Order: sequence, then structure tokens, then C-alpha cells
Amino acid sequence: MNLVKWLYPGMHVKRWLLLQIVGVSLISLGVAYILAHLYRAEPFPEFVGALALQFIDRPLRGILFIVAGVALIGLAIMRLNQSVLSAFDALRDESIVDVIYERRCLMRGPRVVAIGGGTGLSTLLRGLKRHTSNLTAIVTVADDGGSSGRLRRELGVPPPGDFRQCLVAMSEVEPLTARLFQYRFREGIGLDGHSFGNLFIVALAAVTGSFERAIRESCRVLAVRGQVLPSTMADVTLCAEFEDEDRIRGESRITKTHKAIRRVFLDPPQPPAYAEAIRSILHADLIVIGPGSLYTSVLPNLLVGEIACAVKSSKATKIYVCNVATERGETDHFSVEDHVRALLDHVGPGVLDCVLANENLSLHLPPEFDSQPVSLGEGTARLCQHKLVLADVVDPASPTHHDPEKLAEAVMQIYCEMTQSTRERLPIVPEEALVVRL
Repeated sequence: MNLVKWLYPGMHVKRWLLLQIVGVSLISLGVAYILAHLYRAEPFPEFVGALALQFIDRPLRGILFIVAGVALIGLAIMRLNQSVLSAFDALRDESIVDVIYERRCLMRGPRVVAIGGGTGLSTLLRGLKRHTSNLTAIVTVADDGGSSGRLRRELGVPPPGDFRQCLVAMSEVEPLTARLFQYRFREGIGLDGHSFGNLFIVALAAVTGSFERAIRESCRVLAVRGQVLPSTMADVTLCAEFEDEDRIRGESRITKTHKAIRRVFLDPPQPPAYAEAIRSILHADLIVIGPGSLYTSVLPNLLVGEIACAVKSSKATKIYVCNVATERGETDHFSVEDHVRALLDHVGPGVLDCVLANENLSLHLPPEFDSQPVSLGEGTARLCQHKLVLADVVDPASPTHHDPEKLAEAVMQIYCEMTQSTRERLPIVPEEALVVRL
């Protein structure tokens, strides 16, 4: 990073420096006119002439005053910067110029809407915040298990768990604060199983008077790059119908049945969408669906009819990120093709332009993971009809999850390539031509 970046035109620094110089010059000219008028009206005492260096020729006197003025301004700016920057202890090893330049670049980044929930969505956001600060996470409110489910039943608030994970993933706070929000109590009557972040959000909702305002204030507390929104504020229950035609209610109970899922649906069936979520989708440049639990995290958002309609109507690039591993009781033995087919069967066509899938299937999953890598499937590219992108996006340290940096890089590369094209839908061509490897 160098001075060129500091003076980058997009930052508008030079124009404000020039404006400041013009302002100081006008003030100096005004003072000079006033002093000249006073001197002509009533001459100053002799010692004033000595202070004004009248014993020196006027050109040289003017140069001396200009040099002295520049020196004083430089000293003042230096001391001011030292005073201001002394508060930024976290930046002691990082240039403030680099930080300002990075943030201005992030502010000019694409408007990205990520739809999903759980660990998958927070992983995606953790990587994307390095590319843009115009992030919007849309999460489901159908969670009814664990700490979130208890708070939802006892206090009548939306489940805060997915909100908490997204807030922490998008935050710029110290690692200790992030760990604090993720801390889960392991003992204590009434506290056991609750996370501090969930309790914080619920308490803030009581203080501010609404859950929505609590989320907005939490964004400020955690210095979040973007915003986190619910897909709906209605009290919805996720239900599932299995292949044996049995039905069950409750998101936390669906995966415990270990049955093949035919479809999932919401009760009530047509909840109103959250207005700000609709607005964000319609103004987005890029919409990313997933990763995350297909039936219990991703689809509950799109089952809100107005959310699905907004995604289909949006002119944004739409990418579906398939999971890297199957989930027991939910997507056992699913391929990428199965994931895409389930998504389209529930929502219909028009919700995706591209499918991003992991091509690194060489990582060994120990038996305790109780899952397997998601294979490609024979007709995935033909099913999505647009583009299937394969990339190594898996985290070697946790082979059932995406790597935040790899995933974000792949998503942004797809976005850049698709926005540089004509944005026309690709024609039906041989399936091999629809597969792209990054």
C-alpha cells in the first residue's frame, strides 16, 4: 500500500484537501484586508512593525510567512493524527491507510444477499465479508430446537441462533468478543445449553421493544459488515412429509426420524415475507442460496412465497452452493443432482443461474462424521440448464464443511465472469459444455 492509494480518486481525498487549502487562503486574505485597513486608519505601534518583520524586503518576508505557516499546519496535522490513531490499538501493526482503502473498496463491492441458515451460511459470510461490506443475510425463523427453540417457546421471540451465528461471522470485533457471543453455558439451572449471544439478543429485544431493532443494535455492537434479516416474522412451523406419507411437525424432529423426505412445508402455508428482505433481494447484484441444511435451513426461507418470487424476479446473478457432505436423516446418499432437484421441486425454476459444487472428493471422512462427500450425479448440469461450476471449496481441517476463503473466492469469481458476459441464459447444449472447473 502506498501514497497513490491514499490519493485514489474514488476516495475523494484530493478534492477535500484542495477545498481546505482554499478555505484557509480565503481566511488569510480576509485577515490581511482587515489588517491593511486598520493600519491605514491608525498606524500600529513600532513594536508591531518589528513583529511583522518590516525590516525585511516584502518578497522575502512573504516567503518566510508561507514557510512558517506550512510548518505549523504540518505539525498540527501530525499531532492530530497521533492523537486520533492512539485509540486504535488493534491497528498498531497495520497501516491506517490500508484500512481506509480496504473499507472504501468494500463499500463499493457488489450487493450480495445470502439465503440459508446454520453453520453453512455463517461460513459463507465469513469469507464474503473480505470482498464486500454490502452483505445481507436472510435466515429462517423455523428453528425450534436447542437454545433457540427454548427461548422461542418460553418468551415468544423468533429463534435467535442463526441470527447470532451470522452476526458473529460478519463482525469486525475482537476475537474475544466473538467467542463471548458463541459461548454456551454447560451448567446452571435454566442456563444450561443457552449461548450468551442468544440471551444477549433476547435481552436487547426486551430493552429496545422489538426483535428487529435488537438485531439492528447488535449489528452496531459487533461492527457487522452488512445486515441480518429474517425471511418472515410470522410464527411458522416447519413440517415434513416422508416417502411413506407419514408427516411430522417441528424442524428439530425432522432429522431424527431417519426417513426419506418427500417434501417440507410451512404452517401456516403462506406467511408474509419480511419487507426489508424483499427489498434487499430485488436490489441485489448477487444472490447466494446455501450452503446449509437443505430441508431445515435453506428451503424454509424459500418456502415463504414472496421470498421465492422476489428471487425469481431479481436480475441478480443467482448461485446455489451445494453442501460438500451429506447430512444424516436429511440428505443421506444425496448427490449434487439430488440437491438441485429437491430445490427446484419445492420452489420451481428461475431461482438459480449457476450451481457451485465441490470437486475435491479425495478427503477421507472418519466414521464419526456419519456422512459422506456429495458426489456429482449424472444429470446435474442438464438439470440446472445453465452452468455447473466445480471447485475445491472444502476445508481440509473439517471435511464436512466449506472453507470460508475458498468458497468466497469461487463465488466472487463466478459473479465476475457472469456479470462480464451478456447475462443471457445459456442455450441447451451438450452437458459437458455446461460444466466449468475453476
